[in-house]
Amino acid sequence: MNTILVTGGAGFIGSNFVHYLIRETDLNAVVLDKLTYAGNLASLKGLPSNRMTFMQGDIADATLLDDLLPKVDAVVHYAAESHNDNSLHDPRPFVDTNLIGTYTLIEAARKYDVRFHHISTDEVYGDLELDDPQRFTETTPYNPSSPYSSTKAGSDLLVRAWVRSFGLRATISNCSNNYGPYQHVEKFIPRQITNVMDSVRPRLYGQGLNVRDWIHANDHSSAVLTILERGQLGETYLIGADGEQNNKTVIESILEIMGEPAEAYDHVVDRPGHDLRYAIDSTKLRTDLGWLPQYSDFRAGLEATVQWYRDNEPWWRPQKAAAEAKYQMTGQ
Repeated sequence: MNTILVTGGAGFIGSNFVHYLIRETDLNAVVLDKLTYAGNLASLKGLPSNRMTFMQGDIADATLLDDLLPKVDAVVHYAAESHNDNSLHDPRPFVDTNLIGTYTLIEAARKYDVRFHHISTDEVYGDLELDDPQRFTETTPYNPSSPYSSTKAGSDLLVRAWVRSFGLRATISNCSNNYGPYQHVEKFIPRQITNVMDSVRPRLYGQGLNVRDWIHANDHSSAVLTILERGQLGETYLIGADGEQNNKTVIESILEIMGEPAEAYDHVVDRPGHDLRYAIDSTKLRTDLGWLPQYSDFRAGLEATVQWYRDNEPWWRPQKAAAEAKYQMTGQ
């Protein structure tokens, strides 16, 4: 491989992958991003122009893909509508991007026989009980609970069908919740960090006992590259770093790291259909492909993330007012 097309490469985990690719390999990146509110060209600032090319466009634009796909050796597909709250208020963009966009992209990859890797989420599996010792595996049945997770589940199934029916050279990864640099301030961890920086008390859904399995975006990036290079075609790999934490612990840890009292936050009404617990078993990825996370200590990764937002206010500040205005409309 020489050149990778990264869809959604100006978004959070996509831009982290592009930085990782340029920093850790000799590969070149072509970034395709629609630049919706979640895409930010500033997330790609400083990358060498001779190795990273940006193209603004829609993954559902078949004509554009006919131009791009013959020029690349692989596609890593991050582009997605991904905010659960937004999917509850307006599901249509999630159908358009996650389903129609993925369909258009895999058709182009099939047409030009381009290696394809599809990025997905653990939310397609639904949730686990808080006291359930089990974790999601590659054979866990799908049970999505929101328009976001259901459209991601549908996109996974499209890729699997194209592998079986048309010989698409593809792999899939389902990852746990990401945190780290370049994450939009509408999301849980950066929202709390930036609220504390603005002397605003953070807000917590319900009692905050919902559990997420956190992974630093750099570890997600290294796992995706490992799968792209060594993964078996047609296979699915779950990516996780054993980072289970409930939301209450996360928000209190952020406050402590930032020198505030751990109890300095408010509870708000829980959101509809809020999944209880996600937990990833990444044994297959670790055993078959030899991958290991760098940030096995969640607290250390969280401290690094807090510092990044402190050091990069010019990156997140333009997003903040609009994000908070949307939350205020729903009382959250």
